[in-house]
Amino acid sequence: MIKKSYNNGPALYLVPTPIGNLEDITIRGLNTLKSVDIILCEDTRESGKLLKKYDITKKLISCHEFNEDKVKEKVISLLKEGKSIALITDQGTPIISDPGVVVVREVIEHDYSVISLPGATAFVPALTMSGFDPSPFIFYGFLNSRSTKRKKELEVLKHYPMTIIFYEAPHRIEKTLTDILEVFGDREIAVVRELSKIHEEIRKGKIKDLLKSIDGIKGELVLIVEGSKEENDFSQISLVEHVRLYLDEMGEKEAIKKVAKERNVSKSIVYKEYHTEKKK
Repeated sequence: MIKKSYNNGPALYLVPTPIGNLEDITIRGLNTLKSVDIILCEDTRESGKLLKKYDITKKLISCHEFNEDKVKEKVISLLKEGKSIALITDQGTPIISDPGVVVVREVIEHDYSVISLPGATAFVPALTMSGFDPSPFIFYGFLNSRSTKRKKELEVLKHYPMTIIFYEAPHRIEKTLTDILEVFGDREIAVVRELSKIHEEIRKGKIKDLLKSIDGIKGELVLIVEGSKEENDFSQISLVEHVRLYLDEMGEKEAIKKVAKERNVSKSIVYKEYHTEKKK
């Protein structure tokens, strides 16, 4: 059993920052930013606005998706010197559809503490204000920016009965909704924009209807999509039984591939379980 103390020695603190309204930061978050030696931030200019508002002056190190591999070495070096470090991103909770996981893994690998503070994140308020069933839900984050890959991702998700949450940029929203409509069908959806800001807004309805009024929409977007209403539920049968369902209409290889896709597990897992049972 691994035990780790979260109160002693240098550590990496993951501090959520406001997603719009600069008052949406916790007292603990502010105290942490004031107490650490170094702050890693996605964009020093963006983070500077928040730190200036709260009179926090610290050394800033830029940490984004293109330099994480280099920054992680610097972080370990600082921790060895006894420095405590905070990681923030431009908006919201670090690592959620933002950089930081490379640094976190490196810190854990070197046996230093990673302390994640609770705080602002966009998908939770978007979900709770949407009226969709929140239990259970899937947070997916950003779909691929290319339509062909995006549709493949959606194909994996289309049979899931739970509410699904995506992030999307305004310049891609029309194409993304069109792809969701093509793959999922005309489901109920909520498009939430500019959370916690003056122009906060939620639009809810069928995808086809929203597509008629989505042109020119601005701001950060969260999409809440209702789950599949289909009756396909394979949770009560084993992987082996699931494969056997399709053997009359397709070959073994195709059946294994189909089951892996519908259950969202790797083909190797389905293959191994099926052939283990087959040998008995």
